[in-house]
Amino acid sequence: MSRLPELRETLFRVGAEPEQLYNRVFVVSAFGGITNKLLEHKKSGTPGVYTLFANDDTDGGWLDALTGVADAMVEINHEVLEHPGDLTMADEFVRERIEGARSCLFDLKRLCSYGHFRLGSQMMVIRELLSGLGEAHSAFVSMLMLQRAGVNARFVDLSGWRDETEYNLTERISAGLDNVDLATELPIVTGYAQCREGLMREFDRGYSEVTFSRIAAHTGAGEAIIHKEFHLSSADPNLVGVDAVRKLGHTNFNAADQLSNMGMEAIHPNAAKTLRKAGIPLRVTNAFDPEDPGTLIDDQPADSPAVEIVTGLNVVALELFEQDMAGVKGYDRRVLDILTRHQVRIVTKSTNANTITHYLDAPLKTIRRVENDLTDEFPNAEITIHRLALVAAIGRDLTGIKPIERGLQAMEEAGLRCLALQHLPGSVDVQYIVQQDDRDAVIKALHRALVEESKEIREAA
Repeated sequence: MSRLPELRETLFRVGAEPEQLYNRVFVVSAFGGITNKLLEHKKSGTPGVYTLFANDDTDGGWLDALTGVADAMVEINHEVLEHPGDLTMADEFVRERIEGARSCLFDLKRLCSYGHFRLGSQMMVIRELLSGLGEAHSAFVSMLMLQRAGVNARFVDLSGWRDETEYNLTERISAGLDNVDLATELPIVTGYAQCREGLMREFDRGYSEVTFSRIAAHTGAGEAIIHKEFHLSSADPNLVGVDAVRKLGHTNFNAADQLSNMGMEAIHPNAAKTLRKAGIPLRVTNAFDPEDPGTLIDDQPADSPAVEIVTGLNVVALELFEQDMAGVKGYDRRVLDILTRHQVRIVTKSTNANTITHYLDAPLKTIRRVENDLTDEFPNAEITIHRLALVAAIGRDLTGIKPIERGLQAMEEAGLRCLALQHLPGSVDVQYIVQQDDRDAVIKALHRALVEESKEIREAA
């Protein structure tokens, strides 16, 4: 979104004939960095307005943070828009939304000061309110830019701003789009949609793709397209090299789900499920390479067995050992109850007669709280925590290509150690558990052996 002006002629097709320009719906996320400022930084955890407001006692740091968001939005307005009239409207839009949010948060704090109301019960609503500011801003600015270029663009705000109607998600989408003439208008829709279900509660920051998929199903789209800054590739090009990676070109939803599980989302799993049920294929393209068709994701089988992508994720291995576990039912369920209570994401797990190991994607401080609860629940158990990495080789069809043997051989030749390995018969991935310090080296070794050399062999044949 931050490179929006570069996409006017390519992605948005400014100047094209109506049959090429319309009959499309664009669902936009916030401009780069804005959601981090509104909530918290997705990777570093640096607090944004939401976190500062939730932890505020007396210093009112959230007020300065909200002003900082307004300044960042205005700066973006002046980077994207050129016409003075458009700039005036965009800056006024920012002022109205930010000051409205500021008043709302002030009023809520004042209300909760009486003791009969609890701020904690409203925090998810506040998170949704703040998050919607980013998408509304980007959609409005995009609409102004396109209208100035002669496109009949229409701002469709699903964020529920000053809307007293209580919709579910389907009703919210219908209310926003049903009176839009897709043949003559180009709707620019907010990725956040306010609804009874609460998108943030269900999907946190994956909500825009859920909205996107539901809109695709609602409109009966022929294809759903996600535009990224890069192609969906066989590995991180910054790690294995631009010349070494391969564009996927074609994969299926099952493989995409495994990518998501590894933190490398092609699309949120719930969004993929909606498209799958609606029979709508997904295409992931590089927005800055408009001539390339990108990667198609559907339910079609692979033409031939192959590893399509190698990726890795740092995890925490939480190992619970208890000698008395053998033959006793219910241990796994009790562990899962504790992990669920602390909202810890499980990447994968393994078990044997007296050991359960969960590989978790969560901060270490959260894992420590889980460890304390497990100690209380299982006072005779030995609980061990390891910081490891999980590297996965993923492909629609791995039959007959020996990814386990070849992968282990590649790691041995590179002097790398595999601590554990998981592969379910008929599954689309092989998972190698390694030391965190070895993760990148393992990805490069596996990519070379399972992707690059395999392609060289096929081309030679």
